[in-house]
Amino acid sequence: RLSLVGSEMCIRDSVGLFKSVSAFVAQNTGAAKPDRAKKALRYSVVTSLCISVFVFYFNFFHGDLLAGIFANDRAVILEAADYLKAYAIDCLLTSFLFCFVGYFSGLGKTVFVMAQGILGAFGVRIPVSFFMSRLPNVRLFYIGLATPCSTVVQVILCLAYYAHLSRREKAGPAV
Repeated sequence: RLSLVGSEMCIRDSVGLFKSVSAFVAQNTGAAKPDRAKKALRYSVVTSLCISVFVFYFNFFHGDLLAGIFANDRAVILEAADYLKAYAIDCLLTSFLFCFVGYFSGLGKTVFVMAQGILGAFGVRIPVSFFMSRLPNVRLFYIGLATPCSTVVQVILCLAYYAHLSRREKAGPAV
């Protein structure tokens, strides 16, 4: 609950762009204008990144103010602020991830979208969270790093899949 303000801003920004990008890409792909679809991806990443920098700043440097909205206990506020630092990193990364997910959804590549999401959650986020929680004297910051670790893997998968699709597109239709 303590990270709701920052996460709400980051998630709404990213989900809104995901939906918009998906619709725009689908329309332009259907109209045989793949270059416009790719431009939409680039512009949405830039737009989302600009907003995410603002959210990153407040979560990373002023997490105590955000947490203070929900709690009065100074220890709870400091722990929440520690977690929000890790979360802030993810805000920057999701500006790429959610836009790529929207792009691939608009192309109809939903199996890839599902697979990278499952891999990120179950292959990275949960194991990293578990591993970090077992460290001696662990802080919430380290446990919170599981989310950006997952997002980094997902962004790498998206970039690789984007490159793969671009190479296939340049090669032309299979005869």
